[in-house]
Amino acid sequence: MSTASFGMIGLGYWGQNILRNMAELNILHTACDTSVQILEERQKKFPGIRFTSDFNALLLNPEIKGMMIATPAVTHYELAKATLMADKDVFVEKPLALTIQQGQELVDLARERKRILMVGHILQYHPAILKLKDMIKQGEIGKLQYVYSNRLNIGKLRVEENIIWSFAPHDISVILMLVGEEPVKVSGFGGSYLNDDVFDVTLTHLEFRNKVKAHVFVSWLHPFKEQKLVVVGSQAMVVFDDVSKEKLFFYPHSIKWENGKIPVAQKADFQCVPFEFKEPLKEELSHFVECVAQRKKPRTDGEEGLRVLSVLEQIENSIRG
Repeated sequence: MSTASFGMIGLGYWGQNILRNMAELNILHTACDTSVQILEERQKKFPGIRFTSDFNALLLNPEIKGMMIATPAVTHYELAKATLMADKDVFVEKPLALTIQQGQELVDLARERKRILMVGHILQYHPAILKLKDMIKQGEIGKLQYVYSNRLNIGKLRVEENIIWSFAPHDISVILMLVGEEPVKVSGFGGSYLNDDVFDVTLTHLEFRNKVKAHVFVSWLHPFKEQKLVVVGSQAMVVFDDVSKEKLFFYPHSIKWENGKIPVAQKADFQCVPFEFKEPLKEELSHFVECVAQRKKPRTDGEEGLRVLSVLEQIENSIRG
């Protein structure tokens, strides 16, 4: 298989980052977008790449073996289905689809046609998150007790999807991976302030069978950018701060019980956790290329995307009552 045997559609806000990485990896055959302006801008920046506004041309091209989809979420199901029906492997940005029914159909279709289906849950390819997972596995924080994440910003606002579907998939995917199971209870509440029926702020609570609990706070109506994941264990705590330079911090705080019944916090200085940094998106795309070449199951395959989709639907149903 030629290295330049992948196509992609969606060259906008996030797609341009995928485009850059695919160009650097030398795996891009043709890039597609429906916007003439975007095509012209990307052509100037990447003059050696083929561009088109005709997605069907990519589907009909036998040289293209796999497709990256980075379009608005409402189009993911339709474009992924068309790509699978054309017997091409699919990498689709989060979320997999907008309903469980659509997601299940894509998973079933990929299985039937023996195609690779991978979802863009990028944090599972972040070296700091992988280091955090290893720390939990090695027992460095003791027993996992609580996980929470804040993904907050004042930035790109959407009217085609609410904050749950835009921001929360990343953190839900990571929390499910760290806990190692699906929640038995999901509840949430939120508010719509800019557009009726489009949530701008939501808070979700998750409970798991192994007694671990978690919450996810997402908002695009926030005065500053914050992307933190906090993991609380029985012996220590770890913070993943994606906005900071160091990214990963270990807090060996402990609890002393005075008279056997009064808990007193014993604070300790935090330590920066070293890890080998690699660009998460490049790691994610490289993983997809490897899976396509070796016909192996992706870390964030369609089934994993479906589990995240299930939680997203439960959140929305809880908020809407």
